[in-house]
Amino acid sequence: MVTLSEFSHELKISELGGKMRSIHLSADASQRAALAKRFDLAALDRLDADLTMTTERSDIFATGELNAVLAQTCVATGEPVPVTVSEAVTIRFIPEPRINEEAEFELAEEDCDVMFHDGQLIDLGEAVAQSLGLALDPYPRSPNADALLKSAGVKGEDEAGPFGVLASLKEKLEKK
Repeated sequence: MVTLSEFSHELKISELGGKMRSIHLSADASQRAALAKRFDLAALDRLDADLTMTTERSDIFATGELNAVLAQTCVATGEPVPVTVSEAVTIRFIPEPRINEEAEFELAEEDCDVMFHDGQLIDLGEAVAQSLGLALDPYPRSPNADALLKSAGVKGEDEAGPFGVLASLKEKLEKK
């Protein structure tokens, strides 16, 4: 069962018919606002994707490019950090596996861009949204974060690390 997301674009698998198909997706203002909230973004000004759909037996592949213009919030200062995302994507939709609830399974690295389908529908919009989420920097920092933190008295990694005390001691000894 496909659950609708903020940027849902459902495609019936039967419409693909084993043929290659090009699809352009572009998020409207309300979809971008909802995705910005979902990913805790300061702004999401643009999100679109150009995808080529192909099928191979029961697997469906979406390859193409994801483009976004957004602003993340700096983890140190709270300032908006402008970001442009231009990411090549390859998403493989495979039939949902039939496993019991207690079973465990591991995904190989090449399976990380895999989404499941129910045999009827795939949600390309949700796949693009998840790809955007993976492309985001988990700890964005503004270019002037270090200067602002230093002016507020926060020590940098080189000063606060295990050798920071030794470095400050060396400076004191050199001044004598």
